[in-house]
Amino acid sequence: MIAPSQGRFMSVEVALAVLHQGGHWLLQLRDDVPGIVAPGCWGLFGGHLDPGETPKQALRRELWEEIRLRIEGVDLWYRSDQGDRVRHVFRLELDVPLHQLQLLEGQDLCLVRPELLRSGACLSPKLGELRPLAPSLQEALDHYEEEVKGTIR
Repeated sequence: MIAPSQGRFMSVEVALAVLHQGGHWLLQLRDDVPGIVAPGCWGLFGGHLDPGETPKQALRRELWEEIRLRIEGVDLWYRSDQGDRVRHVFRLELDVPLHQLQLLEGQDLCLVRPELLRSGACLSPKLGELRPLAPSLQEALDHYEEEVKGTIR
């Protein structure tokens, strides 16, 4: 995205949630729509920050829009900056049963142990197909594994 008046490149900011329950992460299978980020890949719930929105506000809005989940207290797990994209990644407990969520964006959702994602793909229960991981999910998985190994404090 170019700021027309300044002629500079502006980064896109997103807020993403690692929602965990019983050692499993909640994943979203993104739609197979050309032009979106990581179409047809497994990712984390969340999305772009609207103008004037904080990452926490964006996360609350996105979780409501995507799965009708209301969240309260949330703490930033990590932030990454790739230059063109800034990710604000939050980690929080999913305290409702999966069947209470309404999938309003994406093709499928499922709870998966992070260790099973190391293969780089995950089976969609709804489609019966293996689908790859989105870069943002892969990054969160790498961060988790580094943390488990004790290299991140």
